[in-house]
Amino acid sequence: MQRERIVNLRDEAHIGKEVRVQGWVRTFRNDQFIAVNDGSCLGNLQLVIDREATSDALKKRLTTGAAISATGVLEASQGQGQATELRVAELHILGDADPESFPIQMKRHSMEFLREKAHLRFRTSTFGAVFRVRHALNFAIHKFFTEEGFFQMHTPIITGSDAEGAGEMFQVTTLDVANAPKTPDGAVDYSSDFFGKMSNLTVSGQLEAELAAMALGQVYTFGPTFRAENSNTSRHLAEFWMIEPEVAFADLADNMKLAEACLKSVLSDVLGRCDEDLAFLENRERDAEKQLPQDQRHDVSLRERLQAVVDAPFLHVTYTEAIDLLQRSKPYKKKKFKYPVEWGVDLQSEHERWLVEKHFNGPVIITDYPASIKAFYMRQNDDGKTVAAMDVLVPGIGEIIGGSQREERLENLQAKCAEFDIPEEHVWWYLDTRRFGSAKHAGFGMGFERLVMYVTGMTNIRDVIPFPRTPQNAEF
Repeated sequence: MQRERIVNLRDEAHIGKEVRVQGWVRTFRNDQFIAVNDGSCLGNLQLVIDREATSDALKKRLTTGAAISATGVLEASQGQGQATELRVAELHILGDADPESFPIQMKRHSMEFLREKAHLRFRTSTFGAVFRVRHALNFAIHKFFTEEGFFQMHTPIITGSDAEGAGEMFQVTTLDVANAPKTPDGAVDYSSDFFGKMSNLTVSGQLEAELAAMALGQVYTFGPTFRAENSNTSRHLAEFWMIEPEVAFADLADNMKLAEACLKSVLSDVLGRCDEDLAFLENRERDAEKQLPQDQRHDVSLRERLQAVVDAPFLHVTYTEAIDLLQRSKPYKKKKFKYPVEWGVDLQSEHERWLVEKHFNGPVIITDYPASIKAFYMRQNDDGKTVAAMDVLVPGIGEIIGGSQREERLENLQAKCAEFDIPEEHVWWYLDTRRFGSAKHAGFGMGFERLVMYVTGMTNIRDVIPFPRTPQNAEF
């Protein structure tokens, strides 16, 4: 008999059907009732065994975490909170879980503890919900871009260029690091390396996506990216996933419309698909916030926050206007901001969140940032001081999308390369798109884990990716 997934057996339409379920024991009580979960949904299915016909030896093996297979008839449940239960006719233990050593018992565990047990934390309700929502978000992103006529590009993970110009990249080499070949001046001779040049893990697929957009019109990437930033904050990972659309013949206004439409579509989709998991995560967040001071708690529930972004028009404000608002704010006047607020300095999370949560009370797109704090590829505005950049900010997290109109003028881009110390021979192929049939184009990047954090209400980015890569940590 074929296995049935529990998600399909929880409504009364299946009552009277003989089925087989396989999953992991959550609880076993009164020598009769087994709560089993197979990961297909948040809810468990209750199995009812014959207390007399089941041996004591088998009952002792029905411990939390054990894998079991059960066959029987689905009945209307006599208990509360469930429509169906399985009257077991045949039960087998597929894999034991010693209660003395199995670490994920049915009790509250700290997030820190569960990160140490990342290979088993999927078994908890919290992480089951998080990763089902992550999957739904992944699907919704591909659905949105496909329906909008975009083509997905698989851009290189190994690259010889630094898209952001920050230099925080992981090097890829086959050279013997203890005995690397040297040039006459004593430097490492990368011509002897596998790729014949210094190569790294990519920080972005944007530059390559631009090349494709200038022929296919509109493309997007969705892949892993890497930053060798020695940061242990709750918002940073060394390996994470990015969504990066690029659109030909588009300017900053078009880019803002696309970002807003994308975010609204994805949030709306996941609200419709993941209500049970989101309700659980909402309750979890509410319970966790009881330990926090009142001013650190959310005013509205998780699903209400997401729906508000779906429903609200995104307001637009320039960076210069945002700085002015911040400098006139009470936190600034009372010196409560940790980081400085002045023109030419990048906005920090505390500034972004004040704008969206205290001042505008809704999503905001900030545009026209100082050129000095933005990447070399962003289009210079006519004022000579700012670039056609944008950041999308949402309540509860701050920046969730960053993008720009790209510099399509060859001379301007060459000047920027010189300013950023980027040798033209390293990006000759990128400059070629400005030599041959150049046109305005724009795009943005959305960090997938940042999005998953926002949607699930999780407060640490390490809890929304299966196996986080952080400084001094590459376990699992």
